[in-house]
Amino acid sequence: MHKSLKMNYLTNIKEVVLIAIAILSLSYSGVAQEYSAARIWNEMVLNAIRGDFARPTVHARNLYHTSLAMYDAFAVYDDVNETVLLGKSLGGYTCDFEGIPAPADLTAAREMAISYAVFRIVQHRFKESPRSDDIQFNIRLVLSAFGYDQGFTSTDYQSGNPAALGNYIAEQIIAYGLQDGSNEENDYANEFYEPVNPDLNPFLPWYDPVFDFGNPRMNDPNRWQKLDIPNFVGQDGIETDNGVPPFLGPEWGLVTPFALTDDDLTIRNRDGHDWWVYNDPGPPSLVDTLDAMGTTDDYIWGFSMTAHWKSHTISDTNLVWDISPASLGNLTEIPETIEEIRDYYDFIEGGDKSTGHVMNPVTGLPYEPQMVPRSDYARVLAEFWADGPASETPPGHWFTILNYVNDQEQLEKKYKGEGSWLSDLEWDVKSYFALGGAMHDSAISAWSCKGFYDYLRPVSAIRYLADNGQSSDPGLPNYSPLGIMLIPGSIEQILDGDPLLSFDSSNYGNIKMLANVFEDEKYYFNADYWLPYQSPNFVTPPFAGYVSGHSTYSRAAAEVLAAFTGDDFFPGGMGEFHFEKEGSLEFGDPGPSLDMSLQWATYVDAANQSGMSRIWGGIHPPIDDIPGRRIGEKVGKAAFEKADSYFGAPESSSVAVLGTPAELSVYPNPVLQSGMIHVRSETIRGGSHLDIVDANGQFIFQMEINTDEELTLDLSNLDINAGLYNLSIITIDNRVATTKLMIVK
Repeated sequence: MHKSLKMNYLTNIKEVVLIAIAILSLSYSGVAQEYSAARIWNEMVLNAIRGDFARPTVHARNLYHTSLAMYDAFAVYDDVNETVLLGKSLGGYTCDFEGIPAPADLTAAREMAISYAVFRIVQHRFKESPRSDDIQFNIRLVLSAFGYDQGFTSTDYQSGNPAALGNYIAEQIIAYGLQDGSNEENDYANEFYEPVNPDLNPFLPWYDPVFDFGNPRMNDPNRWQKLDIPNFVGQDGIETDNGVPPFLGPEWGLVTPFALTDDDLTIRNRDGHDWWVYNDPGPPSLVDTLDAMGTTDDYIWGFSMTAHWKSHTISDTNLVWDISPASLGNLTEIPETIEEIRDYYDFIEGGDKSTGHVMNPVTGLPYEPQMVPRSDYARVLAEFWADGPASETPPGHWFTILNYVNDQEQLEKKYKGEGSWLSDLEWDVKSYFALGGAMHDSAISAWSCKGFYDYLRPVSAIRYLADNGQSSDPGLPNYSPLGIMLIPGSIEQILDGDPLLSFDSSNYGNIKMLANVFEDEKYYFNADYWLPYQSPNFVTPPFAGYVSGHSTYSRAAAEVLAAFTGDDFFPGGMGEFHFEKEGSLEFGDPGPSLDMSLQWATYVDAANQSGMSRIWGGIHPPIDDIPGRRIGEKVGKAAFEKADSYFGAPESSSVAVLGTPAELSVYPNPVLQSGMIHVRSETIRGGSHLDIVDANGQFIFQMEINTDEELTLDLSNLDINAGLYNLSIITIDNRVATTKLMIVK
């Protein structure tokens, strides 16, 4: 079982820093570091994000830019992989580059350049974060753990110093970012967007003109409404005095993308401004306030379903589901029409129409059922994917999932599932770059739609519909064609004899919603107070709903992970994250009621659950979910194809310039359990020699190399103890490439 990814900021920082210090300090005494330099710096970026404001657009860009920095710092040292920014023009920005001398130690040079590049970018981008002091302290600590001098600021890369190269890469990416349309120089402030509706305090009912109490009604029930929460808690977990921030990133379509092209762009006009919309899905379901009888019921259907699904999060152990891949998942097609969307979901019971997988393709065995209460599943799903306060935001969440995948023993680190094993460094750098590009383009696509369509959230729509009455039956009280749907046991009316009926019956026929179930007795609340299943001091993200960022990010990430690994399935045929009984949930009562795990067979299964989690969580209606998935599918495929165009072929992706030895790959596993290993280095040439050295620097094995091919070594006859060893190839002019070899007896 695996721990949930939802860890608080300080605990995760502490863990990452301790790991980095321990691993890196031990590496100097001959013990291999557990993670690549790219992995450690990616973890530091994720933790910096957790200490910043709730800005998924900004942090998708940060993840892309730091991943781009890592990739260019890797690719510039060979003549096969193509750089993205160094020596190129990108998005109207030209980055001069004159080349670098070949290093004596290729891996060490790459690690140093990566470290300085990411260190400088994080230092710059997070200097105004709420937890900036912690962030800056920790990245300095990790840089020192590598043995690098934070005071070294030279950008003279032609000197051959990899630290100067890393500083130069960071300098260029920072300069590029200051002109990429994000308005970073003004802290990403909006330039022309204005909301049309008054603010909503979600803890007050609709305005009562008699008592002069409550919230004013919306001017337009098709448009976004800013919340007014006095004790709003932002991404940093710190309570703010200024309430909920304004709409985040409505003009993000103006940001320079990674793989999006002009063919993906539609320029629309609203309120006298041009809106750049990428992968425009067309308008969401709207309500016709001028001619109620002409209103389609798609708006009412979608928001009524969200209100009903939220009732599934109420603790009820009577209804039990199998949430294993045996019963859930295996839907790859995305609905196209509103009729297909309606058919896709199970409106009453929740979830989709998936039937699960017949068997685990890796083990050849059926998936083991996991029976849990539906209410536990709905709440765990909503909280796992929530990405509210103190999280790494949705794009960062998929980086944590990628890191989880990369840590699985069953994963074969073969690019696209083909060819030879890649080193950890090459695998991490390239997978981060591909995923970072996809997350960046997902943010641009989704938020360009959010900005232009400016669609409201369920907390506004559901209260609006319920305030109008019910639309299910003209023969019942309080009927309105603009009212919410009645659903027995979930969304009902206050009628005679109801405990909620006021003393003067003035609320007769008003809408009530399920609040709790206790000893089979149902309790309700006035629908004026409906809230999503979220933290009460967060409520809903501060930006429009259409399209769902979660759905877009998740499907794009699923496409990248499947393409990069060459497998639709998680390693071993299942991804799994564990939640402990009565200790894993935060939004409501302690829970879940039993130990349970979220399990997915494929990356698309995980992405689909991410999209649905936002409906259970009361954050999106279905019309936000499905178009987001369609956009994500397109974005993910295009981003991977673009990243792939920069990569050299897998079998030669580690070739170094000027004959410098490449990183070594030992496979099928660097942990040797038998006598036979294979060694790959594309610069093996006659006249080189191979050494195996123990932790004390003593030679255990040495041989001359008289072949230009990969080597097969039989160590079964060597008198060699179990332990960790350095394996090196040394060229005739003393250039060195090294890797680690663990001997297991």
